[in-house]
Amino acid sequence: MMRCSMRSLWRVSLLLCLGQLLNCAEAQVHTEVQAGPLYRVLGAPLYISCNVSGFRSENTDKHFEIRMKRPSKPDFEIQIISSSDPGFGYSSHQSRVRKNEIALKRLSPNSVRFEIQSLRESDEGEYECTVINSESGYHGTYTANTVVKVIEDSLSISSPTSTSQSFNEGEALSLTCLASSSTSQHTHLSLTWFLRKDGQDSAQPIISLDRDFTLSPGQGFEGRYQARLIRLDKLGEAEYSLEITELEPSDQGKIYCRAQEWIQDPDGSWYIITEKSVEEMTLTVKATEVVEPSSPSLAVGISAQPATLQEGQELLLSCNINTQDVEKRFFSVAWLKGTVELARIGPTGVLSVAPKYSGREKNGELRATRTGNKDYHLILKPVRTEDQGEYICRVSLQDRGQDDAFIQGEARDSSPQLVSISATENRLSVKMQQAVNVNEGGGLQLACKVDGVQGQLSVTWKRKLTTRTSFTDVISLTQDGVTQKAEAFVSRKVRAMRPAADSFTLELDDVTLSDSGVYQCVVSEWKPNSKTHRQSQTATVTVIPIDQLMGVSLMSRKNLVTVGENVELMCRVKGPHMPLTLTWSVQHNVSAPDTILTLHPDGTIHWSADQNHYQLRVESREKEVVYYLIIFGASHSEAGNYQCNVSIFLENEHKEVPASNPLTVMVKNRESSLVVSSSPELTQNINTDITVRCSIVKETSASSLYSITWLLQRKAENEILVSSDRNSLVTFGPRMGQSQTRISMRRSNGPAFELTIRQAKITDKGLYICKVAEWLQDPRGKWYQLSAVSKSTMLTVTEPANNLHLDEKEQELSAREGEEVELNCNITSGASGSSIFYRVLWHYATQSSSLKNASLVELDHTGRVSYPENQEVRGLQVRLRLSRPTQRSFYLSIQQAHEEDSGIYWCQVEQYQLDNEARWQLKASDTGGAIKLSVNVTENNLSIPKAGAELNITRNQDFTIPCDISKQSSLESKFQVTWFWQKETETKLRPVFTVYRNSTLQDRFGENVHLRFGHPDPRQFSLTLLKPGPENSGLYFCEVEEWLPSLSHGWRKVAVEKSGNLTVSVITEGNAKAISECNSSTYIFIFVAVLIILVLVILLLMVKICRVKGSEEKKAGSLWAESHPLNTKPSEDD
Repeated sequence: MMRCSMRSLWRVSLLLCLGQLLNCAEAQVHTEVQAGPLYRVLGAPLYISCNVSGFRSENTDKHFEIRMKRPSKPDFEIQIISSSDPGFGYSSHQSRVRKNEIALKRLSPNSVRFEIQSLRESDEGEYECTVINSESGYHGTYTANTVVKVIEDSLSISSPTSTSQSFNEGEALSLTCLASSSTSQHTHLSLTWFLRKDGQDSAQPIISLDRDFTLSPGQGFEGRYQARLIRLDKLGEAEYSLEITELEPSDQGKIYCRAQEWIQDPDGSWYIITEKSVEEMTLTVKATEVVEPSSPSLAVGISAQPATLQEGQELLLSCNINTQDVEKRFFSVAWLKGTVELARIGPTGVLSVAPKYSGREKNGELRATRTGNKDYHLILKPVRTEDQGEYICRVSLQDRGQDDAFIQGEARDSSPQLVSISATENRLSVKMQQAVNVNEGGGLQLACKVDGVQGQLSVTWKRKLTTRTSFTDVISLTQDGVTQKAEAFVSRKVRAMRPAADSFTLELDDVTLSDSGVYQCVVSEWKPNSKTHRQSQTATVTVIPIDQLMGVSLMSRKNLVTVGENVELMCRVKGPHMPLTLTWSVQHNVSAPDTILTLHPDGTIHWSADQNHYQLRVESREKEVVYYLIIFGASHSEAGNYQCNVSIFLENEHKEVPASNPLTVMVKNRESSLVVSSSPELTQNINTDITVRCSIVKETSASSLYSITWLLQRKAENEILVSSDRNSLVTFGPRMGQSQTRISMRRSNGPAFELTIRQAKITDKGLYICKVAEWLQDPRGKWYQLSAVSKSTMLTVTEPANNLHLDEKEQELSAREGEEVELNCNITSGASGSSIFYRVLWHYATQSSSLKNASLVELDHTGRVSYPENQEVRGLQVRLRLSRPTQRSFYLSIQQAHEEDSGIYWCQVEQYQLDNEARWQLKASDTGGAIKLSVNVTENNLSIPKAGAELNITRNQDFTIPCDISKQSSLESKFQVTWFWQKETETKLRPVFTVYRNSTLQDRFGENVHLRFGHPDPRQFSLTLLKPGPENSGLYFCEVEEWLPSLSHGWRKVAVEKSGNLTVSVITEGNAKAISECNSSTYIFIFVAVLIILVLVILLLMVKICRVKGSEEKKAGSLWAESHPLNTKPSEDD
């Protein structure tokens, strides 16, 4: 029942989880906006769409909120607009919302569009669209972000074409439009030409070049585009050309071009960020007129471009011929003003000009050309007021006769073309800056702007120095561009130029004080063959003396530096940029200033100081030039008062400028990081060598040197003992006298400094002071000292106590003969130090009564080793070695120990010390514990298999008696092996065969028996009896003797072992058969017994398995491990 309930509960929970997952999957809200960054142009509109999906109520209007963060304050969020709360936005945007400059328009219940009509620079930032959750839970994303970048509008478009043009039907039209963008983003341009026909409000596209460079004709222009009568070409980077080969009357209207700049948003879509159009151009197309319809079809048309113009402009009169086979015919074309002919182009293309206009033709004011089979042009430039009137084009068809002479046919006239020319007024005006200040030595530049120009211009520059004098010429520039200098300015660098059509400039270099005065610009306007107008303006020029312009100051960001640091001095020369000579100097103490360097106007530098220590750097700014003097690795020798002096080369002489202020540079030593340590207290015994140590724990520099002074304080006075300068030169104090022999100092690793007092006296006690001064080397190689550091050590000199004790513990040592034996004698307590010396005497006694106390070796307190005379231990003494691994340990080594070295050893130690008169005094004595030494030749480790065996063989069947050694006492062992035989009926052992340790063989059988000896391995021996008989039956075994060399007794027998017995029965043929039958019966009996045992074991196993299965059935369903015991090793019961 419980199991069914659990299963039902599990199913219900699973269904609830699945339902929740399905519910979550259905209600997963997702908000999205366009991916950023979105690049939009300043002043252009911005549109951001915000869509949401995943709400259960899809048809209910969702409310949205728009916020932004500006790049300058990325953590500050600005509320802009909300679809549910009119007061949601901050005040910075609320006014724009009220004016509808910012709006949030609903596109659908789940979508809105955020709009800004005109972008500002402050609108750049990260925008966030948030949908307000109207449901109970939150599942999904309710906000989406995008980034808006506001860029400058760099699109420019222009057209050099005039605002109105007139053409005849069939003529060609060519217009140019210039469009380009300099934005840093990757954008594409598209350009379209539009035509707004008369009477229509909207313009229709003629032809367009898309952003992907695809040409598309406008509606109504497809046929002419396919016939290649309309073309749009891109010439270069920014020029777009429209070509209409044959104009039609329907083309009349207003033509203009429009450029659009496109950018690709991150989502892959293209967006127009800005577009601009040029001013419209009025196009007039006259229909072709046919004169006298009864005559042959010859139509003549005339057009003027422009028809209304001013005096001095260019007039183009175009004559158009329309007839059959025009390319095969010859014409004579004439232009007439009223009834007066101006010019004519004959059938052969020769131009003839009427006498009245021949002068203008020579001056280039009249030109006539044939531009095509049916197009002829007459150009008048500049036009005059008398050129106003009606013009016609007269065309005569010319036929070529048999003599190649042309026969003129009837002429045809075009309809008259009225040309209006208005006279130009005198609008010439001149503007000039009233007052100009220029620096002495600088360049003067005056600009003269002109306006209302109708003819050619010339200019003359004049000046007067005082109010009482009159203007004199400086330089002039004719209308032909020729300059003429006045005599007074021939050697001066003066120029008159016309950089633009409406401006003239005067440039005068190397201005001096005498160039101050009033300058006049006189501009003359010229009409053909006569001077017409003149205008002038004046400007007052003041030349400022150089000493009022130039200022020199000296400063530094840091004038107190540490040795080794760099110093940067700035000499600021304010004023105009002029050639000058600059000098850096330094004054040490009260001496005269030393020049460091001189910088000449041509850039060369003359060094008076070591150039490796300085560097000069020049930085030119708008109103000043800064000269940096950098001192590398300042030292005390660079300390002083610095100053910079400037002189300017003007009018071939040097003019001194007031020197800069002096600037003091101070150089201080490095801060010392020196840390010294020493033991505050030190206690030593009298008559010992005492070392007082002073260690450097931390140093200022790894290259530091040190001077050390050791002082001894007595009665509040410091007495100098010894000192060492930085070069390790040692000097003793003035009161040292004979004590110099006992005192020394040295330097050890660390670094550390040690003061050593030899054979210290009681009077040497006191306070010892270690005074360490650190020396550093400046960048110039000079050494300077830092502040000294002192450390003190209180030294106490005492008499040592006589408490010498040796280790009295008895020891037992055992060793093998030939090994090295080490006997130890250790001091457990007692005075120690460099003034304590010991005398050591080793004694020896044998276990027998022959030697009771023999002195072996002596090491006296002066370090001398001696061997007392004793013939009984002479052999032992030559193998003795003394050592002293530590101050309180004495070792005696016996090399190649002999068996007779066994015995008892002990040491006797005496303590000595020198007194003040350098005499040895015995201070203490003690004897160490006995050391019992046993030296054995070797241990008996010989081992031979002891197991017995029986062997039944027939007559003449060989048998082998093995003798194997399983273990030996030493690798140097030699073996002697003897085989023995004992008959069955005898008790006597008879030796059969012996192999001696020197490999000598001896056959000891004594009977007619053949033997074979085998020795396959150093530890394996065998003896084989060949063709034995029944008389050879019996008991066989081997006996092994182990021999080892002795250091004193030669070869010694160390062990004897016997092997197990081998019982051999040699039988005849009949007996062998009986034995064989007996053996067969025995084998059958053994087999049957084993089989019965196996059957019993199998039965027991089956019973056991049945019992186990029964217990498992009782415990069925249990999952615990105890129900299934692990298989262990079979027990005896199994």
